[in-house]
Amino acid sequence: MRIFRKVWMVIWLSFASTVLSAVVEPSGFSAKVDNVHYFVSPFPAGLAYNGSLQAMRPRAHLGFVPVTVVSEPEKDMEALFRNWTMKDDVWQPGFLDTVLLDGGNGTRKVSYYPDQDSTVITLHDGDNIPSGPYFLDISTGAAHQVYRLYDDFSGAFTQSLLQRPDGHFETLSAQVPSAASLTLGVPSRLYFPQTEEKPLAGVRIGVKDIYALAGVKRSNSNRAWYGLYPPENQTAPAIQSLIDAGAVVVGLQKLSQFANGAKATADWVDYHSPFNPRGDGYQDTASSSAGAGSSMASYPWLDLAVGSDTGGSIRGPASNQGVFGHRPSHGLVSLDNVMPLSPSMDTAGLLARDPALLDIANAAMYQRNYTRYTARHPPAYPKTLYTLDFPTDDTPTSRILADFAHKLARFLRTNVTALDMNAEWQRSGPSSVKGQTISQLLNLTYTTLITKDQVRLVRDSFYKDYAAVHNNRLPFIDPTSLSRWTWGASQPDSLLAEAHTNKTLFANWFNSQILPPATETCTSGFLLHTDSTGSFKAPRNQYLSPAALPFGFSNGEISVFAGVPDTVFPLGEIPGFSNITNHVEYLPVSVDVVAARGCDGLVASLARDLVKDGLLVQPKTGARIGGGEILL
Repeated sequence: MRIFRKVWMVIWLSFASTVLSAVVEPSGFSAKVDNVHYFVSPFPAGLAYNGSLQAMRPRAHLGFVPVTVVSEPEKDMEALFRNWTMKDDVWQPGFLDTVLLDGGNGTRKVSYYPDQDSTVITLHDGDNIPSGPYFLDISTGAAHQVYRLYDDFSGAFTQSLLQRPDGHFETLSAQVPSAASLTLGVPSRLYFPQTEEKPLAGVRIGVKDIYALAGVKRSNSNRAWYGLYPPENQTAPAIQSLIDAGAVVVGLQKLSQFANGAKATADWVDYHSPFNPRGDGYQDTASSSAGAGSSMASYPWLDLAVGSDTGGSIRGPASNQGVFGHRPSHGLVSLDNVMPLSPSMDTAGLLARDPALLDIANAAMYQRNYTRYTARHPPAYPKTLYTLDFPTDDTPTSRILADFAHKLARFLRTNVTALDMNAEWQRSGPSSVKGQTISQLLNLTYTTLITKDQVRLVRDSFYKDYAAVHNNRLPFIDPTSLSRWTWGASQPDSLLAEAHTNKTLFANWFNSQILPPATETCTSGFLLHTDSTGSFKAPRNQYLSPAALPFGFSNGEISVFAGVPDTVFPLGEIPGFSNITNHVEYLPVSVDVVAARGCDGLVASLARDLVKDGLLVQPKTGARIGGGEILL
């Protein structure tokens, strides 16, 4: 009997050791400090204290206590903490119970903040742990960074992410009270002092869910795609350049499926369209970078959003949400590890509220392909200013557009010239297409390029991979992408060659006859055209006809075919009656500024200078460009 028991004991111990060898990886935890929700990173920032912390045990949560680290001793600590409350949305006085001070001498009680007593102890590793709020592990003395948690109430994100020390990403595993929305976490800005090498230190960005991030699964806003493919093994160069400059990625953002433009509610099936916070809160965001536009107008805790623009996917959301949005000159940054729509027109760009920050981020993303103007290298602006198809009726929108054009002309010390592009085309257009209007020449060009290219580069391999796993089944595709793919697959390949030819004809003409480059001013002129005109004509609760193909030509496609920069400037807003709220609400009015190819930095400098001079509004988050409660 004893032998039997010994044998079973050996077997049980062997089994137990096998079970106990399972790998357990911490994923952080959530906590509240003075009723504010936080996430505590599982990755220690360093050893902050090497003395006994047993006295803190009664106040510990899961073995952790909130602390404040001051890695550079200040003479006026009270002023320092007052400054932090204005500078940072993560740190708050609740972290002052314990202060770890670099160069401190012993333990003492101090009051740095009204009605707040602090126990000050000596910081162990001040050289490697930045100042800011932390949770201290009382068993090891290690400090862990904290993230303030926010509700994605506008539904702009597909995933909330934590940036790991090794450069990969993982899901940020936290949730605050919300209604069917994600929780996003942002780290303290105090952790990231700006330097010349890190001009975007601590800048928080959202990334369109077509860019690869190491360790994360992409979706392209398609559930089947997300379920089929494994996490990415590297980060797209366009995003890595921002990270290298110090930016912090907080999550992936929604797009209309496979970056094809779609209407909210009507065409969004796999994923729910984000909400546009402006006006009555139920107007279309525009797309495909819908999550980017929605987040920039909704969340003051987010600084930048990375989108992509093939036919208007940055500019449409920027206009509808009343923020800055930049479609760059084609080819400024690598689009490796980014889902393509049509490589000859695809671009990576940014949406922002602050044009100065947009300029810095452009320089980080496009690097040597971007010229940044500064006080040491001031811009020289052109003397030609075109307006294209500006409305001439006497309406609030027309007055806002005309007023901006005249103010810009005075700033440039020039006059406004109304451009008749069709007449110029007939006068100086290519002889090989004489008799054809621009619209006739380019009627099928955009549709052909995006459908034929995406069928070849995305659809075919996706269908094949899905069928191999799911017994020859097809994946679900949203109506817009499906209708476009079906049309593209039915067209002859000769149509693709013709589309490229026509695109090149237009590009060569525009870049030589309308906005040629200039030696001193980079561009020979600026061209203004309209985008969002502030009407309540696109509510997301409206029944629409089936998805249509994007035939034809619009002014928004000038930059698409010519490869030139096109930046949305928010100008103001106009009132309109909302059938949803039964109230007068306000929607943004914007203008697009186009320049010669490669003059992206000049347009960004123009936006920055106009805001500085009070000639252009710098938008805020809220129901209106100037702020205000968002209606839910």
